[in-house]
Amino acid sequence: MAANRTVLLANPRGFCAGVVRAIDVVDLALAQFGTPLYVRREIVHNKHVVNELRRKGVVFVEGLDEVPEGSRVIFSAHGVSPAVREEARTRGLQVIDATCPLVTKVHQEAVRYARSGHTIILIGHADHDEVVGTFGEAPDVIQIIRSSEGVKDVSVPDPTRVAYLTQTTLSLDETRHIVDCLRQRFPMIKGPTADDICYATQNRQHAVAQLAEKSELVLVVGSANSSNSRRLVEVALSRGTEARLIDDVDDIDPAWLEDVSTVGLTAGASAPESLVETVLNCLAGLGFRNVETLGDTAENVEFSLPAEVRAKTG
Repeated sequence: MAANRTVLLANPRGFCAGVVRAIDVVDLALAQFGTPLYVRREIVHNKHVVNELRRKGVVFVEGLDEVPEGSRVIFSAHGVSPAVREEARTRGLQVIDATCPLVTKVHQEAVRYARSGHTIILIGHADHDEVVGTFGEAPDVIQIIRSSEGVKDVSVPDPTRVAYLTQTTLSLDETRHIVDCLRQRFPMIKGPTADDICYATQNRQHAVAQLAEKSELVLVVGSANSSNSRRLVEVALSRGTEARLIDDVDDIDPAWLEDVSTVGLTAGASAPESLVETVLNCLAGLGFRNVETLGDTAENVEFSLPAEVRAKTG
């Protein structure tokens, strides 16, 4: 066992403003309206957050057909397509929209490019809730690619009228490479005025890159279906450092740590700080009692609440 064992704790880590807002929306709706309260899909991609809300009485559904007509339903932080909004209207549902404002921005960009006659290349994972919602804004003109390999398969009617958008939780390095490939193929391609990859994703990736330079193993707290958490693992691995995604302390294998003296620890944007604290306690029990914080990026972004709950808070 290595001596002088240290945990390097990433700053920033964990909850972003969009996740805080989404969870607050559910808690406020519960307090103001009570149950039954339905949420379409996972409010954020973390099983602990979802299970805690489920214990409070929230019912999570895959589709709106599972929600009784006239009931109150919350749309998750990842956003939904216009078709889902129309279904909610048809069924007379009382909608509270917890879509992250940065995702809403991408939706608005998709509508704008579609209206101006552009073919849209959407960089992202086709099965991710966020990408499904964005694609639904203009399905006739959007093509989804997830890697630079997909650039060669793109077919457009007018190479001078092409635009790209991205999922907000992608790898910065990989996305830049894909955009470079798109620019080589379509020199006149347009992109968003501000980077679609959200500030929190960027900050956490920069922080984990710092961790990887100084650690022998990086642990990322987050659920397997969390895109931004998986990207943090990939960033660490790309720096040549072993990295593991863990939902909680139950996923930690002490064998990983046998010859390790410095562990980097971070958390995805949908992972609560309470999970980080339990991991720190576990690591302390394994000899990692020295904890140092790495990084000094301050995050003070706050998003306003939806009118449906804001009006009740005074």
